[in-house]
Amino acid sequence: MTIAGKIKTGFLVAVAMMFASTTQAQETNTAENYDQGFRLGVGLNAGYSTNDPYKLALGADVRGQYDLSKRYSLTLTTGYTNLFVSKADGKDLGLIPAKAGFKAFVWNDQFYLMGEAGAAFAVSNVDNTRDKTSLLLSPSIGYATKYIDVSLNYTHYNHLDRLNNNGTLGRGVGQVGVRLAYGFQL
Repeated sequence: MTIAGKIKTGFLVAVAMMFASTTQAQETNTAENYDQGFRLGVGLNAGYSTNDPYKLALGADVRGQYDLSKRYSLTLTTGYTNLFVSKADGKDLGLIPAKAGFKAFVWNDQFYLMGEAGAAFAVSNVDNTRDKTSLLLSPSIGYATKYIDVSLNYTHYNHLDRLNNNGTLGRGVGQVGVRLAYGFQL
């Protein structure tokens, strides 16, 4: 299975799990009286690119979250990500992602699955990319408390150039990363 196929399969599994509901033997009425509201989170990201010529990925982001219920939230995320390359391979690539997502808490109201989709806008080393804008998809799994949010994610930039193993130019760059964020209610 190709990397793109694995990404699509993983994304579909994450979306399917978000919409799956669980029942408990003794459910309380606290979910019915849950106050909907906004949260804001500021995070740092570190990761590793799965495709050459890119290596390390570092970034920061701001995420707005609207809680639909105790278990489900909508998100909007933006920030800055820098994909580093070795000096022999060229220049680093800076991106500004803009993503919308859906977050579902699946266990103890702290462990969650989230899927995001959006665009990444190249802002540095633009001459090295064929397209200045790329579709991005990003499934993640994480743990959140009242103030801290830690997640493991995979981000796929659909329109970025990569080097294939045989030296030819291909499309699509993946990145595996960790996000550590501080969040609070607005």
